Formats: sequence, structure tokens, C-alpha cells
Amino acid sequence: MAGRGRVSGSSVVALCLLLAALVGCGGRSAADPVLSEVQRVLDRRAAAVLDHDRAAYARTGDGAGFDNLSAVPLAAWSYRVADVDRGGATATADVELRYRVEGHDRGPVTARRTVRLSREGADGPWSVDSDRPAKKSGQQPWDQGAVRVVRGTHSLVLGVGQSTGTLRGFADLADRAVPAVSDAWDGDWSRRVVVLVPESLEGMAGLLGSPASSYRGIAAVTTGETGGREHAPADRIIVNPDAYGLLGTLGKQVVLTHETTHVATRADTTSATPLWLSEGYADWVGYRDSGRSPAQSAPELDRAVAEGRAPAHLPTDEDFGFTADADELARAYEGGWLACRMIAAQWGEERLNAFYRAVGTHDDRAGAVEDAMREVLGTTPEDFTTRWREYLRTAFD
Repeated sequence: MAGRGRVSGSSVVALCLLLAALVGCGGRSAADPVLSEVQRVLDRRAAAVLDHDRAAYARTGDGAGFDNLSAVPLAAWSYRVADVDRGGATATADVELRYRVEGHDRGPVTARRTVRLSREGADGPWSVDSDRPAKKSGQQPWDQGAVRVVRGTHSLVLGVGQSTGTLRGFADLADRAVPAVSDAWDGDWSRRVVVLVPESLEGMAGLLGSPASSYRGIAAVTTGETGGREHAPADRIIVNPDAYGLLGTLGKQVVLTHETTHVATRADTTSATPLWLSEGYADWVGYRDSGRSPAQSAPELDRAVAEGRAPAHLPTDEDFGFTADADELARAYEGGWLACRMIAAQWGEERLNAFYRAVGTHDDRAGAVEDAMREVLGTTPEDFTTRWREYLRTAFD
């Protein structure tokens, strides 16, 4: 009786191997036929997208969204099925969509999608019922409606709910921004931008997968992965048409040039780069040839200095939060801009570019600015801050 209920170690191994052969020791076979079947359906669907074959697309299931993306010039489109949760004649697949826009993307955009499917009978083919962004993932432009495309000399504008004339205006602004950025930034970049123009603030928030309140009053943002050229393949400038439409002609150009600067510097912008530098540099390029004075371009700091409320230190990353007080946010951007303007004026534009790149070569924030200031500018953070505060005092005279 002493041995009752015991199983030897070798028996456990044999039992697990037997179960693995049947269903997989983790509960799902590595060669799950449903996962393979869903992958084949989505492979056919991807081929239909690239071939612009509406009939083939419809044969894979719901074809309602095909026309929404038919105007987008695609160089690649593929799905990778990560997991499938099956319940009888229905299934829900966790899918990664990867695509590239022809002539613009060095690498693919990746987007998590939730694909729901169904089949008739136990052996019927799977058919796509819906394909939507996964939870907490942003939409793609074609999720919001039919995409209208306008090509510029240096730009591609994708719009939803916008007229061709409006999108042409964005292409013209972007086409002026690209040469302006190239004249200032001496780094290697594609010299092309993709601009997304949704119908509203809510559309912008949908593309970013965030609440609309996070971007109210923000004219545009740039998306992309930081951390080296191989991680920065597919930037997008996303416009908030509600806020952007309130800007004057110069303001619209400055915003597009600012965002284009983020695209150009993306490969040299890392987690070591503070926001006062990345945002300040983008504003410096944006205003570089505008002829605007500091008092015109930095009114909130001008007012603070005049009232004896000059900042004691450079803006922190927290100061750039979109949910911060509007005046505080403005002073953060203005302070970063004037720091970069000071470097260009006192050390030269080449040193400003070298300083930006030197900060980005570090793996993390600790010591990055300090090392770059010492090696490129020959100064310390304490001395730099003192000079910056003095620059603020004299810049508005």
C-alpha cells in the first residue's frame, strides 16, 4: 500500500510525451490545424490586397473594407497569426499585420489586429467576419473610411474625410518642409514623409489609440520607434485637423517642418535624448528661416522673464506632457527651442547637430547630456544652464 498513488519519474516523462503528441503539453498542439487554416485564409487575403483583387478578397470573407485601402500604394502586406481561440464554428485570432508603403517605408509598420472568423460545419472553410485593431492598439487610416491619396515631390498624404484640395495643401507644406530640414540637419535620412490627415481630433486619437482629450490643442504628432536606424523604419506625421486649422500660414508651415524634423532625426533620437533637446531642435529647424524674433515665437517665456519668473532649470520631460497646463507646456517648448537656438548662436549649427547625435549614442539617459556637453560643447550642465538663463534674459530685449 505504501506505493499506492505514486508514479515514477520515467512514467511522468512518458505520460507528458504521450499527451504532447495528442494535444501538446501546454494545452495546444504546436501544429494546431485551426491556426494553420486561419493563417492560410489570411495569406490569401494578403495576396488579394497586394493584387488589388476585390473578388479574391471577398472569397476570404468580409470584403467591406477592401475599397477603403485600395488607393494606398503598398509594397508589402502580410499577416502573422499568433494565437487562435476557437469556440465551435467560430474563432478569434490574435494577428500581427505588417505592411510597407511603397517608396517611403524602410521597414514595415506593425499593427496588432483581432480577426474574427466563422465556418459552416466541422470541415467547412474559415471565413473572415471582421478585422479590427486589437485592444489598446491604434487604428489604421482605412479603419476610419476610404483613404484618399495625394502625392507630393517629397511627400505622401493619406486622408480620410478630407477633400483632394485640402490634402494637396498638406503635400505642398510637406514638400517645403523636407528641403528646409535637409538644409539644417546633416544626417542621413530618407528625405520623404508620410502625412496622415484624419477627419477630426477623434480620428487622430483613434490612429494613436489614445483618448481624444490627450491631443486637444495639439496640431500634429509624429509616430515612430526610437533607438537607432534599424528601429526607425516607418514614421508617420499625424495631423489634428481641428487644431491645425486654427493656425495661420506660418504656423502651419512651422508645425509641418517641426514634425518632419522628428522624422529626419529619428535614427539619432534614443531614450537618452531629453525632450528639451528633441522638441527644442525640431522647433529650431521650424523657425530657422522664419525671421521670427524670440518675443514673437516664445511669448509665454517672454512674459515670464519680464515678470521675474524666469525658469531656474531646463524643461524636464514631465513639462512636455500633453495634459499639462497649456502655458506651462508652451514654456517647455519655448525653453527647449531657445536652448538649441543658443547652441547654434554660440557654438555653431554644426556643433548643435553633433551635440544632438552625441547624446543619442548613449544607451540611457544617465550621463548622456553631461558627456555630450563636455565632449562637443566643452562645458558642463551647470555652466550651460547659467548661460541659458542669461540668454533668456537678453533674448527678449
